[in-house]
Amino acid sequence: MAPVILESALLDVLPGREEEFLAAFAEARPLISVQRGFRSLELRRCLDEGRGSRFLLQVGWDTLADHTEGFRTSPEYQRWRALLHHFYRPFPEVEHYGEPLLDARPPASAH
Repeated sequence: MAPVILESALLDVLPGREEEFLAAFAEARPLISVQRGFRSLELRRCLDEGRGSRFLLQVGWDTLADHTEGFRTSPEYQRWRALLHHFYRPFPEVEHYGEPLLDARPPASAH
């Protein structure tokens, strides 16, 4: 199986609009999950003091093109943009990463 590409973006949501953003994201999630090459999606909220409006989005893709040429040129992406992009200040920088160079996990339990 081909290595997974990890798309990563820090999403700075307008303060006070976090719950509205999460509701919109719940509506938008199915738009990405049906795309060719989609593998996974995680959205996490920052726990650091004063950073409750920051979220980390990570999406797994089969290939870079599945995201950049597939999803971003799809009709579903236009709906995704309409639902989510007005929540961000500043607009997030999206980066893509290749397969892990290190993968450290605790050893399997002995019981």
